Amino acid sequence: MPSKPLEIRGSPVDGGALRQIQVCLSDEEAAAGALCADHHLGYSMPIGGVVAYRGAISPSGVGYDIACGNKAVKTSLLAEDVRPDIAGVMDTIFHTLEFGMGRRNPDPVDHELFGDPAWRDVEVIGSLKDLAASQLGTIGAGNHYVDLFADEEGALWIGVHFGSRGFGHKTCTGFLNLAKGRAFSARPGGENMHAPATLFSLASPLGQDYYAAMKLAGRYAYAGRDYICQRVLEILGARAVEEVHNHHNFAWQEEHGGEKLIVVRKGATPAWPGQRCFIGTSKKSWATTPTP
Repeated sequence: MPSKPLEIRGSPVDGGALRQIQVCLSDEEAAAGALCADHHLGYSMPIGGVVAYRGAISPSGVGYDIACGNKAVKTSLLAEDVRPDIAGVMDTIFHTLEFGMGRRNPDPVDHELFGDPAWRDVEVIGSLKDLAASQLGTIGAGNHYVDLFADEEGALWIGVHFGSRGFGHKTCTGFLNLAKGRAFSARPGGENMHAPATLFSLASPLGQDYYAAMKLAGRYAYAGRDYICQRVLEILGARAVEEVHNHHNFAWQEEHGGEKLIVVRKGATPAWPGQRCFIGTSKKSWATTPTP
């Protein structure tokens, strides 16, 4: 089989991540791939990895935290407005919002996404609706955060990073179970980190169900980040001046070279010419527009 196009960014190249994406590209449905500059090992597909498929979608490629992403909000305040009491402000944020694994929102959010027909049409995710409703507006743990940043001009920004919480994780687990002949709600089967990618044909009922569930989890993740940013604005007594919102761990329908493809990005965010991006760091944050 001829080799597939693979673009690699960053140095040094992580050997394990390279092997993982090469295994992904060995699938017949794979058309091309990329490793972004911060690539590293992931489950089945490397984090920072991108694979374009012909007529197929990969739940293992999208991963467990479906549509995890960043939202940044430029506030009407300057960083200097909050710096004298930054410890108190951050304590208020921490004690007001719900951080940690398995946390539920004590003030459930009634959001229009819970009326989405996918809850009914994709039968296997219907049982996850109550969990999703209870966790909307919670942040989670790990590298997920709510923070305040200053840009080069001294403006105060809110930055958040988290995804689809337990709903996304159980959706991924459930569809991987179905792919292996297990019940959707079965316990995970101890999959190998270097397992070949799980692929569903988009022409199959299973592929269509996963695609619809993934998109619903994407709406859910966006709703959660919107909610948290609004809560932080209220804590600060500020208003939003500008917003930047994008995500990774998702599969997009795109056209490349005149061909329609499903592009899976794990830990890799699209950056089209003119698209606004947010990069949060420990020193400052940037809201940037990439150039062509």
